[in-house]
Amino acid sequence: MKDEPGFGIDEIAALAELPRRTVRYYIQTGLVDPPEGTGRGARYARRHVEQLLQVRKWQLAGLSLERIAEIMRRPDADAPLPPAPRRPGTVEVWSHLVVADGVELVIEPGRARLSPEQVRALFRAVAGFHAGIRGQRATAARGTQDRAGDGADTED
Repeated sequence: MKDEPGFGIDEIAALAELPRRTVRYYIQTGLVDPPEGTGRGARYARRHVEQLLQVRKWQLAGLSLERIAEIMRRPDADAPLPPAPRRPGTVEVWSHLVVADGVELVIEPGRARLSPEQVRALFRAVAGFHAGIRGQRATAARGTQDRAGDGADTED
C-alpha cells in the first residue's frame, strides 16, 4: 500500500475529525509531519491521517501535547505507554494499603505497571508474608520460653 500524498487539509481534517486550525498547529509543533508541497498545493498522505488519529487518541486519554510528542518520538510508539517522567508539579495517585499496625504498602500502580487485580494480589501476598513472619516469630518466642521452662524444670 503506497503512502502517496493525495489529501488536502480539509480532507485530513475531516478524516481525523479535527478543525483545520488544529491540524496546522499540530504540524507547526512537530506532532504531525509537514505535508508534501506548500500553500494550496500541500498534499497529505495516510501517514498524516494516522498521526492525527494517534494525537487525538492520546489527547482524549488526557495526555498533554508535550507528553504525546514524547510518545510519538519513541521508535516503539505502539508499545504500552511508559510511565510519565516525574517533574515538579506532577500529580500522582498512590494506593496506601495498611497491612497491619506499623506495616504499610504504598504503591503507584501506573508506574509499577500493575493492574488493579495485580495490586490486590500483591497486597494479599504481602499480608500473607507478614502474617507468616509474625507466626514464625510467635512460634520461635514460644519455643524459647518452652526451652527455658524445660531447663528450669530439669534443674530442680
